[in-house]
Amino acid sequence: MTTSGDSSARLTPSHWGWLAAFCLVTAAAYGPVLAGMGADWARDDNYSHGFLVPFVSAYALWIHRQRLAELEWRPSCFGLGLIFLGVVALVLGEVGAEQFTKRVSFLIVIGGGILFLLGMPALRRLAFPYGYLFFMVPLPYIVYDSIAFPLKLMAARVATGVVLAMGIPIYAEGNVIYLESTTLQVADACSGIRSLVSLLALAAAFAYLTQRGKTSRWILTLAAIPIAIFTNMVRIVGTAFLTHYYGVEMAMGFFHEFAGLVVFGTALVMLFVLGLVLQRAGRWLGTRAE
Repeated sequence: MTTSGDSSARLTPSHWGWLAAFCLVTAAAYGPVLAGMGADWARDDNYSHGFLVPFVSAYALWIHRQRLAELEWRPSCFGLGLIFLGVVALVLGEVGAEQFTKRVSFLIVIGGGILFLLGMPALRRLAFPYGYLFFMVPLPYIVYDSIAFPLKLMAARVATGVVLAMGIPIYAEGNVIYLESTTLQVADACSGIRSLVSLLALAAAFAYLTQRGKTSRWILTLAAIPIAIFTNMVRIVGTAFLTHYYGVEMAMGFFHEFAGLVVFGTALVMLFVLGLVLQRAGRWLGTRAE
């Protein structure tokens, strides 16, 4: 069902102007919600990447502006239903004082506006820049903790096995690691969850901008999960090794803070290398197909 029947027309600057005006009005209406989300980005290192998300989405729009200009204009009344759903979510979030619901409702309303003003072809073409905006919404604590806690247990268990294989006396109970001289606790930062959130956002952007096929994009994006977990396990092993041989002051001082940067940098390098491999594999498969 569309507001223009079976007819369609090319998108013009006026169409995008109406959409831009709608987004600005919606952003103004959601001002307190967006301001609170920005405060969370500044306060919580897990979501500091949120400041970059809107710029990545805008850049994705810019580099594909020519293809977007060739889209057909097929406004859909279903967009009104999506806008209504977003407004209902906002009201429920206000009543329940639930920030996640209010923030997601903003994106639902934006999606409804795209569908109502431009139509499904535009929404499909805008799938990445629109969907990428969801990376800027901090997860509810109950969801975050349900992911972080199992990761901490797994990281402690695997790291303990590796350190034990190195001949260092060690054992773990839950997320607590016991050495001869001290006790280490695997916190959220060492579980991989902190780098995982940011790494997923960066991997999705990197995959979209560098990979041509959908399969390679998904592979590169999802690879951020095992890479984040692996590199943080290496960090735990390194901390336990230094603690055993050089003391807790050496392991938990400058090294501990510096190791966080090294771990994240290593993860980025691994993603970059995987991206190059996927690019070469894609070109090789394309040449074989010819």
